[in-house]
Amino acid sequence: MEEGQKKYIPSYLRERYQLLGTVTFAAFFSVVFLLVSIPFSNNAWFRLGNSTFFGFTALFAAGCLLIMIVSKVVMYKTRNRFPMTYWQYAAWNLAEIVLISVLYTVFTVTIAQPEDQSLLAIFFHSLVYTFICLGVPCIIAAMFFTIVDQNRTIRLMNMQDVVTDDAPEETATVQKFTLFDNNGVLKLSVSSANLYYVEADDNYIKVWYSDNKGELQTYMLRCRLKTVEESFAGSDLIRCHRKFIVNMQKVKVLQKVGAVYEITLDNETIAPIPVTKTYIGNVLAHFQEKA
Repeated sequence: MEEGQKKYIPSYLRERYQLLGTVTFAAFFSVVFLLVSIPFSNNAWFRLGNSTFFGFTALFAAGCLLIMIVSKVVMYKTRNRFPMTYWQYAAWNLAEIVLISVLYTVFTVTIAQPEDQSLLAIFFHSLVYTFICLGVPCIIAAMFFTIVDQNRTIRLMNMQDVVTDDAPEETATVQKFTLFDNNGVLKLSVSSANLYYVEADDNYIKVWYSDNKGELQTYMLRCRLKTVEESFAGSDLIRCHRKFIVNMQKVKVLQKVGAVYEITLDNETIAPIPVTKTYIGNVLAHFQEKA
């Protein structure tokens, strides 16, 4: 299976603000849930206030927080080294839950020393509680940030231009592609006649276009290539590679070189752009629509 065919999680799920928000929300949610559930638990030893178990409670909470922080930091630091599939993301978060469940089991056996429950029963009980405390807020946080990202995509399609390649003789009827960063701040507006392609560069994109003098220029901004693809669906901007979106108006030749396809644009200074099997259908479909 090609890399582009795998279902990778959106990059924003591994960004700093999202991970920090998830840890904060999970910590708050856990405290509230545990305080409510203590009276209904037969092996809950944690206490707040002036109590013998308060020190152990604080130590356990610090250990849980440390596990979560270390896990999220590693997830953040490795975001550019390898993409993460949905299964890997789920397994990663499940590993956090298992580690914290093991920690709780150790504390329970050492401190409470229950005689009426087996070690496996204690672990299973803690696994259920930990999944509720961490799994539920993780899912809610992911849904929240997905909605936030979708709203940014909507703004990317609808807002007006700030930086433009307008020539004085151009009119408002000229089709333009307007690009925003992940914060919804407008960065670039370029006419379709001057835009060549968009290239992914880690968490940034590079927009390649010609200026008023016909010279090739590049503009970099923080945005996901997936956001550009979704925002301009139905236009002449077509995804042809996991790293490239091309303006089909500027395509001069589409040819097969060996086992792969290549796109040649109508600018000799631009090297041919590869087309992978994942996206060749999109490219061919666009040619058929224009035929």
